[in-house]
Amino acid sequence: MPVVPSPPPPPPAPGPLRAAYERLSAVYPALTITDEDPRTGDGWVTAAELAAGGPALDAFLAWDDAQVLRDYGQRGRPEVVASFGLHRYAWPACLLITIPWLLQRRVPRVPVDRVSFQRTLGRMTVRGTTFACLPDDPAASAPGARVVPDEAALRAEVRSAVAEHLGPVLEGFRPRMRRGSRALWGMATDEVVEGLWHIGHLLGEEERALTAASQLLPGATAPYVGGAAFRELTGPAGQPLRTRDRASCCLFYTLRPEDTCVTCPRTGDAERVRRMTAA
Repeated sequence: MPVVPSPPPPPPAPGPLRAAYERLSAVYPALTITDEDPRTGDGWVTAAELAAGGPALDAFLAWDDAQVLRDYGQRGRPEVVASFGLHRYAWPACLLITIPWLLQRRVPRVPVDRVSFQRTLGRMTVRGTTFACLPDDPAASAPGARVVPDEAALRAEVRSAVAEHLGPVLEGFRPRMRRGSRALWGMATDEVVEGLWHIGHLLGEEERALTAASQLLPGATAPYVGGAAFRELTGPAGQPLRTRDRASCCLFYTLRPEDTCVTCPRTGDAERVRRMTAA
């Protein structure tokens, strides 16, 4: 009898977070997130290596040191270089957690031993994690799902998951940052809020993202410092202009004192309006 070939195996079911990460990359091509084991070498660094604060972190910060010298013609102070390096890791790392929450109401757990980062390629890997979701989520019965009762509990999961991942990384950077715990968690607060704000704008869902960030970090949610704290200014034509005051300082003023960030507490409201309405 002729042998009937077996049908090809079905394609793997999409992971519970894949749709959110694909949508993120569609609007922000500078970051691609894939589900695979952590990678090292060829520009890759694991989050665990950054948290360890050893030679891998030295090599990671050497990139920022060279970038500052190249772009600004001067060498940044060590704590300035470390501040830049931490921002460039923490901003996308927070999106690993906040974007699935914003788009799918799913909150992954991403311990440092599950994540790696290739900054020049704009790539991150995260190996299959558990995730929290609501009772009516279609993925509530999927492997790794952990059901929580309501939106407030889901927001608590976001805060906990970000702290679980960033806490060890902050400790790895701390000796180089010359800042205390409050300042470091102020940076974490800003990374969460401004990441949601920026990606929400790119998605065409800025108001939704602002509301989500304000509910997530209303203030007094330790270990985070401050909150989303959005406020409105009025433009020259009476138009509302959204802003906030950062809970931390990126130290860019040490390189360009006249060119502070638009959300920096050092930047007055009149200057903010001027910049946000400039042609």
